[in-house]
Amino acid sequence: MLRRLVLAGLAGVIATPATLAQNTVDYPSRPIKLVVPFPPGGTSDLMGRLMAEELARQLRQPVVVDNRAGAGGAIGADQVAKAPPDGHTLLLSGIGSNAIIHGFQSPRPGYTEADFVHISQLAAGPNVLVVRHDFPARSFKELVAWVKAHPGKFSYGQVPASSGHLTTEYLKQTAGLFMVGIPYKGGAPALNDVLAGQIEGMFINQDAALPHVRAGKLRALAVTSPQRNPLYPDVPTVAEAGYPGFAAVSWTGLSAPAGTPAAIVERLQTALARGFAAPEARNRLEALGFVVVTSTPAEYGRFVRSEGERWARVIRSGGLKPD
Repeated sequence: MLRRLVLAGLAGVIATPATLAQNTVDYPSRPIKLVVPFPPGGTSDLMGRLMAEELARQLRQPVVVDNRAGAGGAIGADQVAKAPPDGHTLLLSGIGSNAIIHGFQSPRPGYTEADFVHISQLAAGPNVLVVRHDFPARSFKELVAWVKAHPGKFSYGQVPASSGHLTTEYLKQTAGLFMVGIPYKGGAPALNDVLAGQIEGMFINQDAALPHVRAGKLRALAVTSPQRNPLYPDVPTVAEAGYPGFAAVSWTGLSAPAGTPAAIVERLQTALARGFAAPEARNRLEALGFVVVTSTPAEYGRFVRSEGERWARVIRSGGLKPD
């Protein structure tokens, strides 16, 4: 009996690499789960659903979006970090859950960047600085002058540890501004308070602000991308409005648990690149003001690490807390 048990155990050990190899050849062998670490209805959720649709088309398997919100994206990212590395559980990775969050000393997420293989970036989009429609400043330069003349009087909405929060802190450090952040649980309630005149303004994703800007309910003063955004052709970048080199974009991409076989990573990267090379898919993102940015796993891995280092410096300089 003991001999049979030992032999069975050895057989299991010997079979494991072959099983992994077979799974790689057959991938994907069942529906794929794409974890979006934010709630339904927002920009990240929309991005995840577009990504799932294109991956399903290319891989010929259903890709199911699983919203796992909380802790600035850490809950969903942690779930993927601990999932089996077989390519059937993926993460919509992004600036919050894979870069900003690692700059805070406490609390620390239960995962590190070593727990992921980053497959490809998908898109990048700027934050746009909006103010209430009756705010005295009519341009970004006028805003800076107003804030410097009235220190502590400009109140802005911030979702702690979000890209808008860090972008504002980056601007405050760069321009030497004293503004007061009002914390909110989400971008929608903060934007509602700008619309209602309860606070002066905020940085927010370009797609969320656009309908209110077009309706004249908000005034857009600057975008944070290196170049002007097609949806805001008359709105200058922060760089051209007086702060050369200033750039801060929200970005998303596709990642998987560390240890995912290279052949699966390559197949996912190819599927994503092919899907968003098609005009229809690309146009859907660009219509929301995003720039499509597909990359190799090596390129995306380097980019994620550089973003983590960059925002950690901003967090340290400002002595920021995640809440």
